[in-house]
Amino acid sequence: MSDDDYIYDEATGEWRPASEIAAEKAARSQVRDASGTVLADGDSVVLIKDLKVKGAGQTLKQGTVIRSIRLTDNPDEIDCRHETIKGLVLRTEFVRKR
Repeated sequence: MSDDDYIYDEATGEWRPASEIAAEKAARSQVRDASGTVLADGDSVVLIKDLKVKGAGQTLKQGTVIRSIRLTDNPDEIDCRHETIKGLVLRTEFVRKR
C-alpha cells in the first residue's frame, strides 16, 4: 500500500489513509501479559493468581506453568492447554511470561 491509498473506516465513517489504519492495527495487535511484556505464539506463561476454571470444577494454582500458548483475535485473551483441561482460554491480566 502506498500513502495515496485510502480505505473506508466503518467505525468512524471516514476515508482514512491506509498507512494510518495499518499503524493502529499493529498497535492494537500486540498482546501483553500482566507486567507489560509482549507475548508471542509458543511462549510459556506462569499464572500470577489462583484461577477457578468454569466447567472443569477445579482451580489452577498460582505459579502453574502453561506452555505453548496461542494468540487469539482478542488481545486480552490467549488460548492454551493444561494437562487436565483442553481448550483453555486465559485472560492476559492473570499471566506473566516465563
